[in-house]
Amino acid sequence: MIERLRRRRQATRKTVTFGDAAEVGGALRWTVVSLIVILVMWFISTTVWGLPQEWYDHAEEVRAGLSADESYGQRDLLRDCDRAADDPSEFPGLSACSYTQWLSESTLPSPIQVWDASWDFAINGYSGFTLWQHLWLSFSRLAKGLFWGVVIGVPIGLAMGLSSRWRGIFDPVVELLRPIPPLALIPLFIVWFGIGEEGKVNLLLFAAIWIMVIAARSGVLAVNTTKVHAAYSLGASKAQVLRHVILPNALPEIFTGLRVAIGVCWGTLVAAELLGASSGLGFTIFKARQFFLLDLMLSAVILISILGVTMDVAMRMAEKRLIPWRGKG
Repeated sequence: MIERLRRRRQATRKTVTFGDAAEVGGALRWTVVSLIVILVMWFISTTVWGLPQEWYDHAEEVRAGLSADESYGQRDLLRDCDRAADDPSEFPGLSACSYTQWLSESTLPSPIQVWDASWDFAINGYSGFTLWQHLWLSFSRLAKGLFWGVVIGVPIGLAMGLSSRWRGIFDPVVELLRPIPPLALIPLFIVWFGIGEEGKVNLLLFAAIWIMVIAARSGVLAVNTTKVHAAYSLGASKAQVLRHVILPNALPEIFTGLRVAIGVCWGTLVAAELLGASSGLGFTIFKARQFFLLDLMLSAVILISILGVTMDVAMRMAEKRLIPWRGKG
């Protein structure tokens, strides 16, 4: 009886945990914990600690009738505190002033400041455009460039993977242009296409097309030739082999390339909007930099990050639904 129970426990015991579905699913909990730790450390390092209440009262009395935020900024209050430390007689009647702050707001705004800036951005917009207009303009540029990059790049990559002739034709062009950073071509694209939408979309097309070409070509070359020979032996035509064997096996690589292209296009788009645009999230960052609005700059950066993560998660979900055979041989 004891021996039977021991064998049953050994049969149900997990021997491999690396890559196990439960282990992978548990990563979400650790992601939440990691984000909470980052927010807490951000709050602690950017918050003023130990400033006496008398100094806050002094700030409120600077200009009567205004709130504490309106009458005295945190930076001005800390500047007076530093002056009082050098010469206590400059602020008579106030207690000794000392405080602790790891990072000043001129280096990194606090989470509360960034939240206030984000809320104001969402309610009032910036530079004549609402938040949703900035978002839509950036997203539409990204979608157009990415769409044409996929439409042009995937067929070229498939042709290069299927035919040595097409590989010989396109390979010099791909290998010569692929290493060029898209950001290096921004001045040239402005000269060619101007600062309008056409230049930005074409720059995003240039950023995405080579990634999609390489991904599609790699997907075709990774197809197991045994499957192709088996399909031919069963009487399949070339079109049927392409549709039912090659394309399904190449789709995982194409989706991976698409996810990479989305990230590259986001970075390229923001850089393009920095130099030649009057709207968009990249323009918002550039415009806010001129007025040293670090909280607004960081708000736009966080928004770009959230959008990028959202698009990547959407791609993962679509990949899981559209390519259920991935990783199953």
